[in-house]
Amino acid sequence: MTKTIQKTISPVDGRVYAERDLAGPDELEAALARAAQAQKAWAKTSLEERMRIVARMVEVMLGAVEEVAQELTWQMGRPIRYSPKEITGGFAERARYMTRIAPAALKDVPVEELPGFTRFIRREPLGLVLVLAPWNYPYLTSVNTIVPALLAGNAVVLKHSAQTPLVAERYAWALQEAGLPGGVFQYLHMGHDLVAQAIADPRVAFVAFTGSVAGGRAVERAAAGHFKGVALELGGKDPAYVRSDADLEYSAVNLVDGAMFNSGQSCCGVERIYVHESLYEPFVEAFVAETLKLRLGNPLDPETTLGPMVRTEAAEFVRGQIAEAVAQGAKALIDPRHFPADAPGTPYLAPQVLVNVHHGMRVMREESFGPVVGIMPVKSDAEALALMNDSPYGLTASIWSQDEGAALALGEAIETGTVFLNRCDYLDPALAWTGVKESGRGCSLSVLGYEQLTRPKSYHLRRL
Repeated sequence: MTKTIQKTISPVDGRVYAERDLAGPDELEAALARAAQAQKAWAKTSLEERMRIVARMVEVMLGAVEEVAQELTWQMGRPIRYSPKEITGGFAERARYMTRIAPAALKDVPVEELPGFTRFIRREPLGLVLVLAPWNYPYLTSVNTIVPALLAGNAVVLKHSAQTPLVAERYAWALQEAGLPGGVFQYLHMGHDLVAQAIADPRVAFVAFTGSVAGGRAVERAAAGHFKGVALELGGKDPAYVRSDADLEYSAVNLVDGAMFNSGQSCCGVERIYVHESLYEPFVEAFVAETLKLRLGNPLDPETTLGPMVRTEAAEFVRGQIAEAVAQGAKALIDPRHFPADAPGTPYLAPQVLVNVHHGMRVMREESFGPVVGIMPVKSDAEALALMNDSPYGLTASIWSQDEGAALALGEAIETGTVFLNRCDYLDPALAWTGVKESGRGCSLSVLGYEQLTRPKSYHLRRL
């Protein structure tokens, strides 16, 4: 039978960077059968041993960080000066934190004593967890589920984006080097039809998907009627509000980073900014000045701070949003000629800052997932709040202010999963990562992240 070939086109130079055979139904069946069998023994393995293996896996990855970083840059285009930090920073931090809290998060839940009875609630693994991971932060998005799923006693099958297939293979290598028993973690390169088949398979107890809203709907359709848990971490159009008492320079510098880092390809990147009218003009001036410091170019050059977008089509989508907004009255403050690497018809796209924008424009309503941001003045907290909530998304929102009390009051009314004060675009593993509205459902990280990867079993024992 002829195999279907999956090709990974590097945004760096358009070459085919990797080719992989796509799995077929037989490979899927073999993987699921192996995982279901291996999970039984893994669930009986002590938590201490599971923690030891995960900790060793992190060390193995850290030992190969330079090679992993090169692979990452070639696959999805992030500047090489930043790629190592995905492993040494967020990946290691999250894996270690979720390992450290595992004993407390997974321990039995006691209830009040009742004479003559022993009663408690035990957290049991679900069985087999299917992880569907994206390319934009390929290790960070996947580690959120893979590590706690394994620590909780589940087996994991990973299907990574066709853009970053080597990430799945790196996980398998590192876990094998760490001593994970065979079958407990596996990966498959799959097409959409086979993914839907895997989701519907009764041996898959839980599906964790990170990606687009359309992809999330497809996952829900495939899981419908099968009575299994689904976690969906989807898109965002994350807002920032710069209050009148904000530190102007600090806010501008950090919001440029929050909007433009990774070429804006972050589900929790800042895509729209509201600034109190008293600070609006100086803020915009500072924001533009900071944006102009970025260097767009070949991501393998250590001096590059802004790499290509993942695909030409993605860059053209953002170009289209910008052109449409300008046609509707927006003003573009960045001359693309300041960024010589900018080239229509390629993934290399200059960052853009738009003013004179409004919520009738797609660029202020529709996820851009690129290096563009619209900035609007507001007269009050109430106006800012209304605009922040005027979105189908709700992943994160940031407030820039000296007044923590005001930020807390606003936070209570913002329809979002995470509220930041004086920071943005960061996942603290001690806090729940979750979204509302079309940003998804479910919860990863923190002690709460273990709840969706386990099921409670109650023990009600009467002593005679």
